[in-house]
Amino acid sequence: MENKYFPEGIIISEPKNRRYTDSLSGLEEAMEKGIILEGVVTVCDAYHNLHVDLGAFKGIIPKEETVYSPAGEPTKDIAIITRVGKSVCFVVTDILQKDGGTVVMLSRRLAQKMCCENYVSTLSEGDVIDAVVTHIEKFGVFCDIGCGMIGLLPVDCISVSRISHPKERFRCGEKIKCVVKNNERDICRITLTHKELLGTWQENAELFSPGETVAGIVRSIEPYGIFVELTPNLAGLAEWCDGVEEGSLVGAYIKSIIPEKMKIKLIIVGVSSEQASRSNNGYFFEGGHMDEWNYSPDGCTKQVYTQF
Repeated sequence: MENKYFPEGIIISEPKNRRYTDSLSGLEEAMEKGIILEGVVTVCDAYHNLHVDLGAFKGIIPKEETVYSPAGEPTKDIAIITRVGKSVCFVVTDILQKDGGTVVMLSRRLAQKMCCENYVSTLSEGDVIDAVVTHIEKFGVFCDIGCGMIGLLPVDCISVSRISHPKERFRCGEKIKCVVKNNERDICRITLTHKELLGTWQENAELFSPGETVAGIVRSIEPYGIFVELTPNLAGLAEWCDGVEEGSLVGAYIKSIIPEKMKIKLIIVGVSSEQASRSNNGYFFEGGHMDEWNYSPDGCTKQVYTQF
């Protein structure tokens, strides 16, 4: 099924969106057909109504139409006022003539309800979907999966290589792909995962060879050695050395790659003064659904496995 429910901000510059929002006849057609459109919020007034830029027309989303909550939870004021300056989705509910001008009444709640009922509720565990990062906390990343409906990507599901904070991987506004880990359809609550898209141990290890010296990021310093991330889903253990800290960008010599033990042995040969950037080697999985994912190489006793 084609997904017609995009994260907010995706369709605002599309010709179709401009065609409907640039004229009164276009807005009337969109209202008749129930088409979801987007515009930028310019003001949140004292009553927490959102004013949306529709060019020649004044668009208003009343407070009670700003957020859809399938669980019946009250809308927090912060969820409304933080939309100012950002794109929001909506459907046109009425077109009024007031004080000699045209006022277009809008509903974000109804657009989100359509998304939840016709898209989010149809998602199955293992489905690969598009998302946009909206908010980052230490425990995880909140992602817009369609019309401002939010899914949570927990920090331990971001990558195999452990990180102390999701900001080491993502930034707000970034477009990413995720896999549906759990879907509570009755309340439209989605939990996401990401690491399964970043490749198995073998797929990542094949990017490197013994004898190479490569760049890596120090992720953990232990008494027995230093864990260096080579890719988001691959880390090696380096011998102890002075002068490194968590987050340091280092040059690491690859001593050996041992698939049966899922280990890469490293020697740190230098520490860079440059700030380590977010590492992302792209997605290894490009399909629309996965039933399972086995990170571990064949013959390895340790098993890292996901069953959807």
